[in-house]
Amino acid sequence: MKRITIDPITRLEGHGKIEIFLNDAGEVADVFFQVPELRGFEKFCQGRPVWELPSIVPKICGVCPVDHHLASGKAVDAVYGIDPPPVAKKLRTLYHCVHRIHSHIAHFYALAAPDFVMGPDANPAVRNVLGVVGKVGPELGGAVLKARRLAQDIQAMMAGSQTYPNWMVPGGVSKGLKEEERKQIEQHARYFVEFAKTSIKVFDDVVLKNKAYVDLILSDAYKLVTHYMGLVDEKNHLQTTYGKVRVVDTQGKEIVKYDAKDYLQHVAEHVEPWSYLKFPYLKAKGWKGFVDGQDSGVYRAAPLGRLNASDGMSTPLAQAEYERFFKTLGGKPVHSTLATHWARIVELVGAAEVALQLATDPEITNPKVRELPQQKPSEGVGIVEASRGTLTHHYKTDEKGMVVAVNLIVGTTNNHAPICMSIKRAAQGLIKRGQQITDGVLNMIEMAFRAYDPCFSCATHSLPGQMPLEVVVREKDGTIVARRQR
Repeated sequence: MKRITIDPITRLEGHGKIEIFLNDAGEVADVFFQVPELRGFEKFCQGRPVWELPSIVPKICGVCPVDHHLASGKAVDAVYGIDPPPVAKKLRTLYHCVHRIHSHIAHFYALAAPDFVMGPDANPAVRNVLGVVGKVGPELGGAVLKARRLAQDIQAMMAGSQTYPNWMVPGGVSKGLKEEERKQIEQHARYFVEFAKTSIKVFDDVVLKNKAYVDLILSDAYKLVTHYMGLVDEKNHLQTTYGKVRVVDTQGKEIVKYDAKDYLQHVAEHVEPWSYLKFPYLKAKGWKGFVDGQDSGVYRAAPLGRLNASDGMSTPLAQAEYERFFKTLGGKPVHSTLATHWARIVELVGAAEVALQLATDPEITNPKVRELPQQKPSEGVGIVEASRGTLTHHYKTDEKGMVVAVNLIVGTTNNHAPICMSIKRAAQGLIKRGQQITDGVLNMIEMAFRAYDPCFSCATHSLPGQMPLEVVVREKDGTIVARRQR
């Protein structure tokens, strides 16, 4: 048995490696996606006052701190049984939209675009963001940097920091918007809408007008038939900050729609000995292993999951793109993993439009941004849509508000099983008997996980000190000859 190792995997947040095992005929026998880290936040948040957690958990990751800040803030609201005032919810949603704009731009242009603009088998020396800028021109590159900078400026304005916010408080937020700040956000939001339109055109020109890329997106190598999850509003339109979690099956039919507090009735986590990252699955289906199909318990979150789980978008430009997305790709649901990149652009459009709507809402400068706690703390769950999937924070406290238990299911954790399955499917579809395995082929296998925009420091986190470690030595046929553990 031959082993091919991709270590480290590239253009992601965190660390991981891929182990591909070929049989004697040169065909893919098995693939393992390994995340050699240990998440520690669930443990060391214990013993802290619950109201401190919204400022602690953003340190999990510098890529998605806003998502953790918001989910934590909502969980703390629930711990105290508080419903924040309407303007606080609007401010939180505006803040969340701006972060989504920042995050989606980063992934599409810096992490995904090199595979499509430069080509999946291009020289690695140019298959990067600098190569993309060199090919598409400095004007677009400048627009990308400007849009991300403006989004960061708004986040700092609203929450005190671009990366590590300190804004969520029980029952709302610590400060509202002044009129001059609102005007500035409105101006930036109008730029975001125009930039989102530009991004649609870039995707059209680079990907959709290239038949080879469309064929690649629709190929069996990048197809996975799963269930899908995402937050929706009362009309089942995509909602990222407030709403209920909706899950649809492989045919697009609703399985369940639930409130945050009920998540443990519907989602459980499976453990495998070769990864420190868990594998969530639907309780209604049960864990059937790494298999797809209607009877599997595996589901997907992230942009593709959200579009499949919703019945539409809440804004006109995004709705038009939503409809074109499904019409072009053959109807709902879409099971093509690489279509996640297009879904991300649809969400970018929607986030820009919602940001502009909220920035021009007359109530957005209302000073009533908080309700004070009136009851003893106990237990609460907060759920938002992180850029990388449905994010759940669950806290339990004693009567003084000291945290006694924390459970986190982050966006990438939801997608862990699909990521493993997608990589294996891609490897089986791309590696053929007698074929030379080039760097381009290996990169195309990496493209399977890259579509999810995975964040593994978010999903797993190492505590300071000695990590658990297992070293396995195998013969060339895969037989284990030695095993050492720490």
